Amino acid sequence: MGLTRYMTGVAMAALLAGAAVAQTAPTQAPAAAGTLNPAAEAAPAAPAPAAPAFQMADGVLATVNDSIITGFDLRQRMLLLIAMTQVQPTPENIPAIQQQALNLLVDERLQNQELAKYETLVVTDAEVDAEIASMAQEVGATPQAYLGFLAQAGIRPSTLREQLRTQIGWTQLVGGRFQSRARVSRGAVDAALRQISEAATKKQYLIGEIYLEASRVGGQQAALNGAAQLVQQMVQGAPFQAVAQQFSAAPSATRGGDAGWIVEGTVQPALQQALDQLEVGQLSRPIPVDGGVYIVYMRDKRDGSSSSLVQIKQVMVELPETATEADVAAATQRLEALRPQLTCDTMLQRATSEQGLLGSDLGEADVQNLAPQFQQVARAAEVGSISTPVRTPLGVHLLGVCGRRAGGAEAVDARQVENGLFRQNLATLARRYMRDLREDALIEMK
Repeated sequence: MGLTRYMTGVAMAALLAGAAVAQTAPTQAPAAAGTLNPAAEAAPAAPAPAAPAFQMADGVLATVNDSIITGFDLRQRMLLLIAMTQVQPTPENIPAIQQQALNLLVDERLQNQELAKYETLVVTDAEVDAEIASMAQEVGATPQAYLGFLAQAGIRPSTLREQLRTQIGWTQLVGGRFQSRARVSRGAVDAALRQISEAATKKQYLIGEIYLEASRVGGQQAALNGAAQLVQQMVQGAPFQAVAQQFSAAPSATRGGDAGWIVEGTVQPALQQALDQLEVGQLSRPIPVDGGVYIVYMRDKRDGSSSSLVQIKQVMVELPETATEADVAAATQRLEALRPQLTCDTMLQRATSEQGLLGSDLGEADVQNLAPQFQQVARAAEVGSISTPVRTPLGVHLLGVCGRRAGGAEAVDARQVENGLFRQNLATLARRYMRDLREDALIEMK
C-alpha cells in the first residue's frame, strides 16, 4: 500500500498545492518523443478540477457473477481516476477513461467476491481511516481537507473508502496466499547475479513504462488511440507515475511504472529502437507491439559498468621466463591432466598436497588490474570453471574463476536481487490469480 499511497499522494499534492509548473510540448518535437519535463514525476500542479461534464444513466451497466455495476458506480470511478492521474477529460479520451474505470470496477468486484471466502480476512474501518490519514499527511493536508478536495470534484468519500478497503484486503490475501511460492531460491539469485554481471558492459536504460493491453481496452487501434491521449496529457502535466499506476497493464504499474534498468538487446526491436533514440527526460510516442502499445519515459542512461570484479584462484607450476620449451610442455601436460579433477572449492587443497605445485587465492580484483594473460579468462570464462593452462613469465597457471560481479556504482548485492525477484514472482502470481478469476466469472455488459 505504501507505493500506491505515494503515487496517489504525488498527484493529489499537486492539485491541492494550487501552484502551476509550466510543462508544454516543444514546438519541434523529436521524431521519437515528445519532451516531458522530468519534474513531472513530482506532479506539476493544477487547480482543483470541477466535475467533468459527462453523463450516463444510473441503471445497471454490467453484472459480475451476482454483483452489479451501475452507471453511478462507473461515473464515480471515472472521476476518481481523473483526480488521481490529472488526466483531463476530453471528447477524445473519455472512452479510454471509461473503459479503464470499468475494467477496474470488474476486477474489484471479483476481488471482493474472493475476499468474502475468507472470513478471517476483514479490513476494518480503522485500517481504511489510517490509509486515508497517511495519504493526506503525505500531501500536507488533513483527512477532512483531502476528502473535501475529492468532494469538489464530485467524488463521494465512500468511493475512495471502498477502493482502499478492497485494495488493502487484496494485498493481504495475495501476500498470505503466495508468499511461500514467491520465495526465491539461491540458484535463481546466483543466476540473476551472473546475468547482471554479464550485462554490466552493455548499454543500460532506466525507464518508466506504461503498457496498454489491446485485449483489455477494445483492440489494438483503441490501445494506440488511448496511448496517444495519455502521452498528450503527460506532456501537458499529468504525472507519469500516477498515470502508469492507474492505466498500465504492466507488472511495474504497482511501482508507478518503474521498470528499473533495462539492458540493451533484452527487449523487443521496436522498444529497443525507442530506447536508442530517447534522451534522458523524454517521453516516447506510442510504440505498437504484439498485443498492445507501450509508452516509455527515459529516466537515465549509462554505457555500462566501469569495472568488472572477479574472484580468482590459481594452481601453478613455477617456471622462469628462460625455461626450455620441454619444461613448459611438461608443466602444461601435468596441469591439463589435473584440470578435470579441480573445482574452485578443491583447487587450493590439491595444490598443497602435491609436490611442485603452488596454489593461491587472488581474492577479488578488477579485471583491468590483472595480468594481461589473465584478463581474457577473467572476462570470458564461466563462473566456477577452471581454465586451460596459461603461460606467464612466472610459470604455467590454471585459473579458477570463482565469482564475478559489476563494480562501481552499478554494483548490486544478493539481497537486492532476491527482493526484486520476490516482488516479480508475487506480481506474476497475483496476475495469474486475477486471470483465473476473470476466466471463471460470468461477466455481462448491458
